[in-house]
Amino acid sequence: MNKKLRKAVIAGNWKMNKTPAEAKELIEGIKPLVKDADCGVVVCVPYIDLAAALEATKGTNIGVGAENCHWEKSGAFTGEISADMLSAIGVQYVIIGHSERRTYFGETDITVNKRVRAALDNGLTVILCVGEYLEQREQGITAELVAMQTKIALGGVSEEELKKIILAYEPVWAIGTGKTATSAQANEVCAVIRSTIKELYSAAAADAMTVQYGGSMNAKNANELLDQPDVDGGLIGGASLKPADFAEIVKAANR
Repeated sequence: MNKKLRKAVIAGNWKMNKTPAEAKELIEGIKPLVKDADCGVVVCVPYIDLAAALEATKGTNIGVGAENCHWEKSGAFTGEISADMLSAIGVQYVIIGHSERRTYFGETDITVNKRVRAALDNGLTVILCVGEYLEQREQGITAELVAMQTKIALGGVSEEELKKIILAYEPVWAIGTGKTATSAQANEVCAVIRSTIKELYSAAAADAMTVQYGGSMNAKNANELLDQPDVDGGLIGGASLKPADFAEIVKAANR
């Protein structure tokens, strides 16, 4: 992390977990543990939990995000939620391009870009995910692939709008597998993302960009990962469902 240049952000991605009542209970457990954090703290929750999360986080330092949004304002898109709808109820953040959306639900680089555009147009801060599969890493094309994903996702996004983007490097082979990129591997790809931002925009934009690591960061490995100069926080899966573990990661980002 380099807090002199950019803000560290720890965001929990709850995935398909917790009822509204359970969401409230979890947030109540997290609140006292992170109340003095000097990094950004966010919980990204299932759509059904958004109202409960927004209520439970009122007056706190915890932001609330959704786990996806559609690019259209409304229409015949059964099962989808628009960025307008999220903004209307007070949601501040949205995850876009998560590897599980790409793998299981047909998300493409093009639809990621369309969702990013819709989210920005509605004032949401985007947590934009990029990352490679194991076979792509073994083929030695991680840097090219991640750079391409970043470039396509940010098509039409201005440098000013970039201030509402957080990039998250998620090696797909490390999501929910218990495997974690080494701190050197994580930093290497986060640095590729940052150099891509420099190429697309400017050195100042690259220096200001928060780049999270999102592959099985937990309470045990957070310090080592966050010690890396180009890792500015984490997009946290399983550990975000455990208040003590999530708080330890926030603590690591506060150093």
